[in-house]
Order: sequence, then C-alpha cells, then structure tokens
Amino acid sequence: MAKTKNYLNNKDLHDAMSESKNLDKLTTTAEKMLILLAERAINRMSYVNKDDRDDCLQFAILDLLKYWRGFNPVYPNAFAYFTEIAKRGYAKGWNKIHPQKYKGTISMSRTSGDDDSGGIYSI
Repeated sequence: MAKTKNYLNNKDLHDAMSESKNLDKLTTTAEKMLILLAERAINRMSYVNKDDRDDCLQFAILDLLKYWRGFNPVYPNAFAYFTEIAKRGYAKGWNKIHPQKYKGTISMSRTSGDDDSGGIYSI
C-alpha cells in the first residue's frame, strides 16, 4: 500500500515561513499554507452548529495571519508551531461565541449586618 502524501509538508511550510520572515512580508504561498493548515486542522474537532465551526475557523485564520511573525526559523517544527496558533484561535473563537461569565465563582447576596447595600459578592 502506497503512503499518501501529507496535505502540508513541514519542510515546505518552514521554508515558506522563513522566506516570509526574511522579506518581512507574508508571501502568497505562505499565506495559502496557513489557511490550508487552519482548514484541515479544524476537521479534527466536531461542532454541532456549522456557523460555530465557520466562526472558529475564521478566528484561527485571523490569528495565523496576525501572529506569523512570531515564528523563529531556528525552530525546526513550523507545522507544530502554527497548528498550536490555530488551535488557540479556534478556542478563542469558541469562547467569544459562547462566553462563560464568572466561571469558577460563587455569588452570594449579603443579608446580614448594618450595611443595607444588598450587594453581591464573589468568592
């Protein structure tokens, strides 16, 4: 059985990103590679709502195009570096769409004491 070629080769991605760093401008090839990475990596996740999936994908693409300059060409694994940025972008999108306000806090009403402010406190 023949081994299938990966959709994106780490060496090619590394070379494209190194070239972009040298030019201080994202090349068209590098841009296409980052978008392809985001589009393919999201397939490992499942979303009930297609709109949520599309929104999270757009957050990831935005982050990849925004933070590509942080890549250090000395680091050999460009694929892992940019996949991590994409994953954080998906999470950022999800948290923006579905915020969990005050996660991990307990609210209580004040009912005793001389102060009549009736404020709510979080622990």
